[in-house]
Amino acid sequence: MKGFIFGIVTMMLIVLLGLSFALMGFVNMRADNPPSKMEATLAGRAMDASVARAAPKVTNPITADETNLVAGARLYSDRCALCHGDPAHPRSPLADSLNPPAPQFTNDMADMPENQNFYILQHGIRWTAMPGWKNVLSDQQIWQLVTLLSHMHDLPPAAKQVFLEGGPRTAPSSATH
Repeated sequence: MKGFIFGIVTMMLIVLLGLSFALMGFVNMRADNPPSKMEATLAGRAMDASVARAAPKVTNPITADETNLVAGARLYSDRCALCHGDPAHPRSPLADSLNPPAPQFTNDMADMPENQNFYILQHGIRWTAMPGWKNVLSDQQIWQLVTLLSHMHDLPPAAKQVFLEGGPRTAPSSATH
């Protein structure tokens, strides 16, 4: 029994020391330092599990026709390409500045089910630069983006043209800060 109590007290002490270490500022929160492999693995798995648990089990009501893919391409070009890149500019200007890095969807296809991508677009992801769009875009627009992400590698010419018309993406100027 003494060993059991000693084990509990020891675990509580370790947790308390770890928490104190973090609260005293010894955990580096700089965005320009890449996350450790352990941090990336734990955060990625926690995010995947949270989204899988919370995303409603709905199916995409938007057909992957040219009209919806072009509308999705316009939305993506205006709202997403600066961080995630696009077919005309596969590497976004902010790709190396975000931590955790934003997926570059022309090279790293969105591989979650569509209902989970819809949930992420609606609500965003805490502790990242990914905002929730539910107060800015309609559900139909969010589904158009989801549809575009699901078909990023087989877009019709009209949707590809949207990205060519947009011109090169540039990061915000540091002079404005």
